[in-house]
Amino acid sequence: MPVQPIRLFGDPVLRSRATEVVDFDKELRTLVRDLTDTMMDAPGAGLAAPQIGVGLRVFTWYVDGELGHLVNPSLDLSEELQDGPEGCLSLPDIVYDCRRALSVVATGFTMYGEPVRIEGSQLLARAIQHETDHLDGVLFLDRLDADSRKAAMKQIRESDWFGVDRPTVRLSPHPTRGLGL
Repeated sequence: MPVQPIRLFGDPVLRSRATEVVDFDKELRTLVRDLTDTMMDAPGAGLAAPQIGVGLRVFTWYVDGELGHLVNPSLDLSEELQDGPEGCLSLPDIVYDCRRALSVVATGFTMYGEPVRIEGSQLLARAIQHETDHLDGVLFLDRLDADSRKAAMKQIRESDWFGVDRPTVRLSPHPTRGLGL
């Protein structure tokens, strides 16, 4: 399957809530393969569909030699927390300590529509939470303390990739009655 371009910070798709998957068809299986190939090529510990411009609730992960995917995830988080370094393929070279639940029980579906339950802790728990956040339009930057977020934003503004290939916003030629640009 082809490796897809990864959307970078600033792309509106990264701030939009993804839509629930309702069709477990060939197109979904192709999406999961594209996500997997793109994640492995990057390489990364996880990749969510919005990161390749697809607004569906699907992500893949590769942690400790385990490759997996989850469709329409629902998470049950532990009360116990962990702090640790976190980065994102949509924010190249940006890594900051981020607080997450230590363990997670994730339920959802496989690409074939079969129910699945994933239990993980440490890095797998972090990856599942991070990718599920992407499906809700949340970036790990949003979970940083104020000082770290400020430092990360400065680092982003100074990066070589920031502002490159920004999406073009087109204005509607039709009256929008204040409902759009």
